[in-house]
Amino acid sequence: MLAAGAVVGLRALGHRYERTVTREDLLDTDARRDRTDLDGALNYLLVGSDRRPGAAGDDQRSDTILVVHVPADTKSAYLVSFPRDLLVAVPPGPNGYGGGSDKLNAAYEHGGGGEAGVQLLSATLTRLTGLRFDGAALIDFAGLRQVIDLLGGVRMCVDTEVRSIHTGTLFSPGCQQMDGARALDYVRQRYDLPGGDYDRQRHQQQLLRAMLDRAGATNLRRDPVRLDRLIRAVGASLTVDTNGVPLEDLLLTLRDLPPNALAGIQVPSHPQTIDGISYVVLDAGGNALFDAVRGARMPAWAQANPRWVTHL
Repeated sequence: MLAAGAVVGLRALGHRYERTVTREDLLDTDARRDRTDLDGALNYLLVGSDRRPGAAGDDQRSDTILVVHVPADTKSAYLVSFPRDLLVAVPPGPNGYGGGSDKLNAAYEHGGGGEAGVQLLSATLTRLTGLRFDGAALIDFAGLRQVIDLLGGVRMCVDTEVRSIHTGTLFSPGCQQMDGARALDYVRQRYDLPGGDYDRQRHQQQLLRAMLDRAGATNLRRDPVRLDRLIRAVGASLTVDTNGVPLEDLLLTLRDLPPNALAGIQVPSHPQTIDGISYVVLDAGGNALFDAVRGARMPAWAQANPRWVTHL
């Protein structure tokens, strides 16, 4: 009876999400995996946009580019962060864009942001990695800030002192409670950090883990008003493409995924200046990572490449 009640509860939440989130075709046709169920390993594209009110399509950037890989047993997940300055071949897109070599996050801009921007970004990633995706989500950072606040903030551990180039806030080392504005400000910093953008990627992975931890520790089911506000906030900040799979089925599939089974993965790469422009260039090991994701061999790859793995 308890199990049945949990299933009914998850389906009810799924139906509520269905009514609040925006649905769009975020994946390019060539980047979409042709499937009708959730059997086997799953790969989802997660894009975080710093969209600002009144910003034009070509003034929107994808600050966060993650591929979430879930092995078939759904007992673990790998958050593969792609450097936004990664030098890639961007295929032709809308608005007359003819394609060419550019930074990865430029694909979102060349697509015009929003739905078309993620489509061109997904096509770029498929060309780079050979991956096809089971779904995608576009997250608005402004909405994400509200979600964190409704969770009561998150606990983040600052490892290196850094001053925000956006607000001037000084983040001192140590674990501390952060509200939405402070947490997002922190995870967007990359300048004056020892690892630069690689540190920024790791901090963003840690934020996702902190949000899962906080959601698990907060008994939202006993506070229906707060739960409804949270669902509405999540819906307002999300645009999703579930590839035809009902959202409640996805929630049921991932319900047993424990936060402590998350691992952050960075793509093997290195910074390089080309013609006076700073890029990130793929290392030879990058293709081995993509092969491991396509072939569902991530546990073995992670064990053999600890340098690029962060246990969250």
